[in-house]
Amino acid sequence: MAILTVRIQRQPFDMAAETAQLKKLPGVGAVVTFSGLCRDEGGRLAALELEHYPGMAEAEIAKIAEEAASRWPLIGATVIHRTGLIAVGDDIVLVATASAHRDAAFAAASFAMDYLKTRAPFWKKEHPAGAGSGDWIGAQESDNHSASRWPTPKT
Repeated sequence: MAILTVRIQRQPFDMAAETAQLKKLPGVGAVVTFSGLCRDEGGRLAALELEHYPGMAEAEIAKIAEEAASRWPLIGATVIHRTGLIAVGDDIVLVATASAHRDAAFAAASFAMDYLKTRAPFWKKEHPAGAGSGDWIGAQESDNHSASRWPTPKT
């Protein structure tokens, strides 16, 4: 059974510390990490504001982590998603997966990130550089396309 850690938090996370925790698990031969950052969108953005539905978001992320662990032989996984006002260049999300071998760790991390983008209940508001209050933004079609590459397992 994989050790799964899911957190939603306002404060920044320490990717090195989170990775170190996974590396301590018995049998780990590979750890894959992905950190999503707030982009400046060509100088257009100053920050993103992220909101979530407490309880529901954690439960959905836990389901995603559990599904990844059921598809690949994971030893551990950590998913951390930030909320609040996040400045350009700051971390938004961390997905880290640990397995005995790299293929499983890479696939599980990619799967988890694709599903976070399409299933986790977060709302994003862009805060533009300069004047203006910004707009709430919706899901991207490219995110749905990425998630579609993971077929539903046969039961």
